[in-house]
Amino acid sequence: MTLEFTVTSGRAKLAGAEAGAENAVGPALIFLHAGVADRRMWQAQLPAFSGRHRAVAYDRRGFGETRYEAETFSHVDDLLAVLDQLGIASAVLVGCSQGGRIAIDFTLTHPGRVAGLFLVAPAVTGAPRTEDFPPAVEAVLELLEEAEEEEDLDRINLLEAWLWLDGPASEEGRVSGPLRDLFLVMNDRALHAPDPGPETNPAAFPVAYARLADLTPPSQVIWGDADFPHVQQRCVHLVQAMPQALGSVIPGTAHLPNMEQPEVFNTQLREFLEGL
Repeated sequence: MTLEFTVTSGRAKLAGAEAGAENAVGPALIFLHAGVADRRMWQAQLPAFSGRHRAVAYDRRGFGETRYEAETFSHVDDLLAVLDQLGIASAVLVGCSQGGRIAIDFTLTHPGRVAGLFLVAPAVTGAPRTEDFPPAVEAVLELLEEAEEEEDLDRINLLEAWLWLDGPASEEGRVSGPLRDLFLVMNDRALHAPDPGPETNPAAFPVAYARLADLTPPSQVIWGDADFPHVQQRCVHLVQAMPQALGSVIPGTAHLPNMEQPEVFNTQLREFLEGL
């Protein structure tokens, strides 16, 4: 059974859902969504892990059902508010893309609250910017830049589905049906959301990319082989730089492998949790 909740953090009411009992055998799991999605991207994970874990997902400011007034805020502080108000002392953080960045930043700031890291094609604060893309990828990025200049949100949504769901070098529409429909609905809401305000970063992690060796919890980094080349390269670097990190590829997927191949993803996450 999935229960919805609201957590107050500053001027935000963070909307979330959780499944599983508070006295579950395994550690609590906090699922942190990508920047082109919201907590619904984890709909195949929460019930799958509710038998042994307390599984939680929430919408960040600017996404999903979370409501807020513009202010200076911190995603790390918001995550801390979720843990504190739900009474979770420590958790395994499962973060995809921007959610992975927040998981890393949180771990560097509050290491005692993190039992493990399961990072899915994560962004990293302070990572080098990538300017050199293969021609096929550059062509799609140029289309996106044109749509952004024209402020054509509907076109931006379709192009971001191509880049992040299909994969930038894949044929547009590779992923279709309900999965594509869900992506477009989630990302459309984010594209139309009011600006939540500037994000402030605690002094602990502006250079997270240079502090990967400080990420000492048991960790796994996974990615799809149809994702951006620089994202795949970054994942390999994380596996090499983090002291207790393993890496794995889910073939035939792009930036959101948990949505494309949930059974494979869930198996890898389950094996990671069993090894803690």
